[in-house]
Amino acid sequence: MALAGAVMLAWTGLAGAQEAPLDLSTPAQAYAQRAMPMMLAANDSVVATDKSPSVTAPSAQPEFEESWLTGGKAHMVLGLATIATALATGATAPGEGCETNCPAVLPPRETNGTHAKLAKLTTALAVATVATGLYYHWDDFHLEDGLTDPDNLHVILGVTGAALMAYATAKSAGSTTPVSHAGMGMAGAYGMIAAVKIAW
Repeated sequence: MALAGAVMLAWTGLAGAQEAPLDLSTPAQAYAQRAMPMMLAANDSVVATDKSPSVTAPSAQPEFEESWLTGGKAHMVLGLATIATALATGATAPGEGCETNCPAVLPPRETNGTHAKLAKLTTALAVATVATGLYYHWDDFHLEDGLTDPDNLHVILGVTGAALMAYATAKSAGSTTPVSHAGMGMAGAYGMIAAVKIAW
């Protein structure tokens, strides 16, 4: 019986709550609504008596000129320099070896020649390009845009190209015998070229 009484009491309280309007205004809001017409009326007299313009026109600002060297420009220059040195590295690659009349013992492979120095320079430029790209354009890469988004492709191809060139350089650097590394180096260079092409 007590349970039925509690349910009836709750039911009557809910029925009354549905009919009463809910007032969520605060005292400060009510005061502001009452004071607004007086503030507007007070300002009208000031505007009517003050006819002189109190606002001066802003002075002409000089047109914005971007700095000649920004992070984005440094990234671009490093990327183009990487491609140029990659092409020079490929052009200075030594021949495959002798075809006829080969000596019985081949001389040791030159590991500090022009090709090797250019490969190390290319790798350093590729790493610097990726580092500046990640630092200055970190907010352009969004996986939710998909892998076909040009910014995402630029990042993926650039990082992959730099990694392949670094791998080719590291693979060949310590070897005194001929080692196959040209394919990796060329694939890395093509990746960097494609990354630049997508960005432009």
